Amino acid sequence: MNPKQRKKLKKIIKTHKKSMPSSYIQQLTKYAELFDGIPAVKYLINNVIESDRLLKNGLLPQPLPQLLLPDDIQDTIFKKISDQYPAGDKAGDDLWNRFNEALPKLDKLLRSYRDYLETTYGMWSYTSAPFVKDLADYINQKPVLEVMAGNGYISKGLKNLNSNQTIYTTDSQAWTKENETGKHPVTEIESLDAIEALNKYGQYVSFVVMSWAPDKQTTDWQLLQLIREKYPQITLITIGEKNGATNSKEFWSNAKFIDEEQAERVNRNLKTFDLIDERVYFVK
Repeated sequence: MNPKQRKKLKKIIKTHKKSMPSSYIQQLTKYAELFDGIPAVKYLINNVIESDRLLKNGLLPQPLPQLLLPDDIQDTIFKKISDQYPAGDKAGDDLWNRFNEALPKLDKLLRSYRDYLETTYGMWSYTSAPFVKDLADYINQKPVLEVMAGNGYISKGLKNLNSNQTIYTTDSQAWTKENETGKHPVTEIESLDAIEALNKYGQYVSFVVMSWAPDKQTTDWQLLQLIREKYPQITLITIGEKNGATNSKEFWSNAKFIDEEQAERVNRNLKTFDLIDERVYFVK
């Protein structure tokens, strides 16, 4: 993929869609049947369907593979059809046409899974169960404040692992009129913006978790400055794409990264599945 194509696709992914077809999973299920004999494609579809199933049941999903069709997928399909049908066979030609018609539609669906998560669950960062377990190991049961929590997936995951851990989960809930963020909380969320939350709970916590801070605001930078000024004991755990889809330029320019080896261990299960390269950073 050339840089121009990559930039265009990242812009599409980064732009939040207000609605996704309610039949998203049904469409994928239909393509799972069509591509049943193409393991590389069926694997991608099944991963998305299982991820959605877990979320629908109130569970954190597993990490996803990169949801991009293989570059040689048409060659793979052509070989499979050629092995089944002689050249010029109408049934083989019809099947080839069905696959070719479906491929761009399926490709678009797979690339849109993050949009589906945002519009269906209000989940921006892809919060998998193994990732939360690694994050919990780093936090080591110390008290946590989560700001900009959205629907609270990270806090809920941490609480599931240790019900006695002190976790303050907060969000300004300013986005509820625009998307699903905050409309389907999975844990109790206190209505506080990030600065209010830090002023209320900063003296009681060792970590602040901030996931997918908006890139058009500087609240993240204000928060970091306040931590440095009043709560130097706090490590800010930031989840997002550095100099990309999340957080302000001021934040990334001034953040001082610590515990980078531990961050790499936590990031092993925060694998990108699209063109958004989200990572966890420990910041002072």
